[in-house]
Amino acid sequence: MKTQKPKRGRDVLAAGATPVTLESVARQAGVSPATVSRILNGTAVVSSVRKAAVEAAIAELGFVPNPVARGLAGGRTLSIGVVTQALDSPFYGSALRGIEEKLLPLGYSPLFVSGQWNAEVELRCMDTLRARRVDGIIVLNGRLTDKVLKARAKHLPIVVTGRRVTAPGLVGLYFDNVEGARLATKHLIDLGHRQIAFISGDPRHPDAIDRLQGYRKALESEGIRFDAALVAEGGFFEASGLQALADLMASRKRFTAIFAANDQMAVGAALGLSRHSLRVPEDVSLIGYDDLSSSLYSNPPLSSIHQSAYEMGQLAADVMLQMLGGQTPVFEVPAPRLVSRESCRRLLI
Repeated sequence: MKTQKPKRGRDVLAAGATPVTLESVARQAGVSPATVSRILNGTAVVSSVRKAAVEAAIAELGFVPNPVARGLAGGRTLSIGVVTQALDSPFYGSALRGIEEKLLPLGYSPLFVSGQWNAEVELRCMDTLRARRVDGIIVLNGRLTDKVLKARAKHLPIVVTGRRVTAPGLVGLYFDNVEGARLATKHLIDLGHRQIAFISGDPRHPDAIDRLQGYRKALESEGIRFDAALVAEGGFFEASGLQALADLMASRKRFTAIFAANDQMAVGAALGLSRHSLRVPEDVSLIGYDDLSSSLYSNPPLSSIHQSAYEMGQLAADVMLQMLGGQTPVFEVPAPRLVSRESCRRLLI
């Protein structure tokens, strides 16, 4: 009978016989586990021969360092919890990418969970993340009150976007939605429009409240009377923009331009206008908010207020890293700016 060689390294793992541990590597290399640990952490002062022996053992055995175990040794798990609102949202998806690309090169792993626009779900998400011993939590907007966030920040660092809030262990990153909405509305006014419809977001959401305020502020500064009948409620997603446009058409109120409180609703509104044989911008000018990357490829390309979700995610992660490093966070929230494209045109009288 042919005798098979004993399985080693990756074959052992594949067969499920013996897990490869740091101690296994130490035995294979002929050094102590502490030496292996210091080599992995980059703190060891050893000969090139020993280092090469450890690296060879790691390669042969297929050892994968456990970042959680390494973090726990220093009182950290090297993981950051992230509470978003919708994992499939193009806006929040860009924010998550920004967070991930900031954290991963530094050895931190983000754990993403969805609050689903529900305060109770958000609270459960935060408790779940805390139970997993994350080092901190980033909350992307959301419905939790400042009081709840302040209470949770007593236990671990929290960064929250879309809020003007500061407390021990808590930093809020407020993006000026009022000014952004004012810029969007003022752009339409400067193009000669006076009957400007507004598609709002969820009326309970702080961003929607602020953007409605900015819309009204621009009208007021130009002496244009606010007309509640020109405001249609949306929900920050495409279908709600389509429905809001249908509501505006059903009201029979005349309008020559639309400001949608985000690009996703603007896309829905554009479809609705097309179904009513109205062209953008020949019949109705249209502007959105957020400046999603897809807006450049709309037909026609969509004017928007630039508020990069990717940059927001990067900034939130950077502030969290500063907090974990024991620093007082230093940061600058970028101001909103108008990006004018072909979806708006001067009103011809």
